[in-house]
Amino acid sequence: MSEANTPALAEISWADFEKVLLVVGTVVRVEPFPEARKPAWKVWVDFGAYGEKKTSAQIAQLYAAEDLLGRQIVGVINFAEKQIGPFRSQFLLTGFHTDEGVVITAVERPVPNGTRLA
Repeated sequence: MSEANTPALAEISWADFEKVLLVVGTVVRVEPFPEARKPAWKVWVDFGAYGEKKTSAQIAQLYAAEDLLGRQIVGVINFAEKQIGPFRSQFLLTGFHTDEGVVITAVERPVPNGTRLA
């Protein structure tokens, strides 16, 4: 991307970044979410000392339920809970939007659940 096409970015301080609790966890349960407007899964993740949390994630285009089980993902666990239809989401599963669907943020090798992104 050339400089002329680079979007303007608002700088944040280190203190701002430290407020975002980005941690790794292991997917322990996945269920269909037929009530969602876009293809999505209900996903439960073990975040170690932070406990098990659930979310709705629009990742069904690229990931089957069996591909997610046991996989480590990165989530933001200190957002306020959000009601999504009949389901209460407790964290944000992070990922990257692509033309094919959302690619989840994962770790390159296993780390303990609850480890914070540094």
